[in-house]
Amino acid sequence: MSKKVLITSRSFGQINDDPTNVLLEAGYEITLKGKDFNQEEFEQIVPEYDALIIGAHPFPEEVMEKCSKLQIICKHGAGLDNIHLEKAKELGITVCNVPGTNSNAVADLAFGLMLACSRNIVLSDKRVRNGEWKPAIGSDVCYKTLGLLGFGAIAKNVARRAKGFGMKVLAYDPYVTEVPEEFKEYVTLGSCDEVIKGCDILSAHLPLTEETRNMVSAKEMAGMKKGAYIVNTARGGIVNENDLYDALVSGQIAAAALDVSDKEPMEMENPLRSLENVIITPHIGMYSKEAIGAVSLICAQNAAAKISDGELQFKVV
Repeated sequence: MSKKVLITSRSFGQINDDPTNVLLEAGYEITLKGKDFNQEEFEQIVPEYDALIIGAHPFPEEVMEKCSKLQIICKHGAGLDNIHLEKAKELGITVCNVPGTNSNAVADLAFGLMLACSRNIVLSDKRVRNGEWKPAIGSDVCYKTLGLLGFGAIAKNVARRAKGFGMKVLAYDPYVTEVPEEFKEYVTLGSCDEVIKGCDILSAHLPLTEETRNMVSAKEMAGMKKGAYIVNTARGGIVNENDLYDALVSGQIAAAALDVSDKEPMEMENPLRSLENVIITPHIGMYSKEAIGAVSLICAQNAAAKISDGELQFKVV
């Protein structure tokens, strides 16, 4: 009997057929559920599968406990906050992710969103399409201070882009104690409070944990420079959405850009949707041809390696 792999990432294999061919050559029967994903259906059918290539949706512990056949979970990306790692370890399920591969794609988006916020690019486009020829005054990005929450692979790539704009960079990361030589000229490590209060633009690049949830809330926003900008391409929940709405309405925060939200898709009634000084994108951080192609291929290779006792890449559990 052939092995079965369930794929719930909406972008898996969109660039070319190489990842699919790897799975087929390994003997897998493939089920694609990314484009028509339904959480209830997922929870019903996943116990039937030997391998799972998962997107960003929840995988409840109680559902994982029913997956007696499941040998490996491959995260189609880096973030592991939707996978209960301790439960997987307890059940003997291997977990792999793909860190770093999408770091340029996410960094490009983060920096693009900074520019779009500060120069009102999306708002101006919207006005023109609505028949208005009305300039919107923005702010320069060059020579400003960028605050980075997190200083991993993505944040380092954002910092490299900031250097080209002559920016100073403040970075907070509890796991980084010294600035690498490459960045010493323009990056300064500081406390979370120092970074938030000292920056003109704040960009989040941390996983969502109990420690990082609501890390940027009303108190932190009130302490930021008036008219600062907030960009979140990391995880919904790091920036408190209700508090962000209040800060945007009051003008304490000039504008924000969110590629992630507490609930995805973002609910229609979310008040942030009503504000012109918010840019919202549908979690497209890794959606470059280069990143999707690489992530899909590594996930497929890991799923294939698991059933052939091959070498696993980026094994977490």
